[in-house]
Amino acid sequence: MTDNAASPAGPLVTGSEIARLAGVTRAAVSNWRRRYEDFPAPAGGAASGPLYALTEVQAWLDKQRKGQEVSPEVALWQSMRAAYAEEMLTGLADVAGLLAGEDEAGPPDDVTTRVRELIRTEAAVDVVNGLTERFMDSARRSGSEQVTPQRVVRAMCHFAPELQSGATVFDPACGIGVLLLSVAAADGTQCRGQEADADSARFAQLRAELLGRSGVRIVKGDSLRADQWPDLKADLVVCDPPAGVTEWGREELLLDSRWELGTPSKAEGELAWLQHAYTHTAPGGHVLMVMPASVAYRKAGRRIRAELVRRGIVRQVVALPPGTATSHALPVHLWCLRRPVNTGTADTNHTVRMVDLTDNSPEGSLEPRPDQVADVSLIELLDDTVDLTPGSHMRARHRDYPGEYAALREELTEEVRRLAALLPQLAPGGGPGSLDGATTSVADLARAGLVAYNGTEPVSASDQLDTDYLQGFLRSSINARRSTSASGTYRLDGKGSRIPRMGIDEQRRYGSAFRALSAFEEGMRRVDELSQQLAEIARDGLATGALAPEK
Repeated sequence: MTDNAASPAGPLVTGSEIARLAGVTRAAVSNWRRRYEDFPAPAGGAASGPLYALTEVQAWLDKQRKGQEVSPEVALWQSMRAAYAEEMLTGLADVAGLLAGEDEAGPPDDVTTRVRELIRTEAAVDVVNGLTERFMDSARRSGSEQVTPQRVVRAMCHFAPELQSGATVFDPACGIGVLLLSVAAADGTQCRGQEADADSARFAQLRAELLGRSGVRIVKGDSLRADQWPDLKADLVVCDPPAGVTEWGREELLLDSRWELGTPSKAEGELAWLQHAYTHTAPGGHVLMVMPASVAYRKAGRRIRAELVRRGIVRQVVALPPGTATSHALPVHLWCLRRPVNTGTADTNHTVRMVDLTDNSPEGSLEPRPDQVADVSLIELLDDTVDLTPGSHMRARHRDYPGEYAALREELTEEVRRLAALLPQLAPGGGPGSLDGATTSVADLARAGLVAYNGTEPVSASDQLDTDYLQGFLRSSINARRSTSASGTYRLDGKGSRIPRMGIDEQRRYGSAFRALSAFEEGMRRVDELSQQLAEIARDGLATGALAPEK
């Protein structure tokens, strides 16, 4: 229990804690909030997580006699669980049919009795809505994907385009209709749906009728294999398609006319659903799809993604917070598409808006901060991967190109100046071969105790031998050939390598030159690295408009 001593209302409790106090589910508490005008008003918390004064809640529960007594709604749910077990969708459809006055065989007698008892005090629409919320809450707690999670529904409603009066909304995988009826909530909206599961389709249609939604028609059938709406062109198509399904009918649908963006692979069933939805979109209409995050970058779907971008169809990709899809912790995306007004004409005069909400709470605001939005040009997306993952485009859009370019340019300039100073002053020597006369092998130096090994590289073990002198000669092209095996492997410690015999002062003079050359080579590697970074930033900055050539 949440205690807030500073609050004038005393201890505060959440909706879940009220449910435990009353012995009901969270869905029942949500129903009470909507149905009863005298239900206590929130005394704290946020809109997404209100808190209530414990004393007010207890007084209200006592008044309603809902303390530890099992409510008629809970009793009905328990009877349905006993009667239908894992077939609760059948139970929901049977109860909805009874409430709608169907002549078909209804639920078992115990369930029927409890339904009739409940509708003495509750409206039929409230009963069916309460059962729907209980079913969704049960699916959420069990990790089931039978229905679109409420958090996903909320996000879909938030990002859906505004609809004109009389618009048509279509959901080709509508389940029990929660997403379809939520997005198309405005009066006068025409709703069309299809669902492969017969009980889900029946319940969705009956619930719509009980809600008084006369413009709703939902039919049963597999949308990909047996489209029941072949001529439908909707203003908005919404869909939360089955995820990770490989047996979606690819073999029998290889020549289907719906694959205008490319035939999806067996592993890309989500892109088959997307093209099915796009087929049913009227010119100027929109598609709003729930997509697993991996669809945005998987290699198998690259060609279809490229067509979506090239034709100007994809308008926005939203990465929702982890936990939005309550059956797993992985983030899901919303893909927002629009069919060009002139059919067959590409609409490329736009950018794709990328929205990354992955560091937000799944219950928090869906309005992105400026640093969570990037408008990406089509040409930037049409690379070898066609990655539509919002997060991969955020850093590029919000980085300080002018600042980074100026800093790297200055660092490169300074590094080049330093390189020139590193090159040793070298005078003409005695000519090629002049040092070949008096030489000794590294093996002899090692036997004499003048060479030791620091890891894999030989170093001096005596004040008679300079390490830089030793390693400089070992790295020369002549000794490199001696130290290279038949397989092409080079080893600096080649015992067969030979170095000239010189006094220690002369060794140090040569060693100093070799040491400067090593520092020069290291500097050249840094210059090469800086040059690549600088060229990449300059090119990307010019392409995105963050940088411009001087006039």
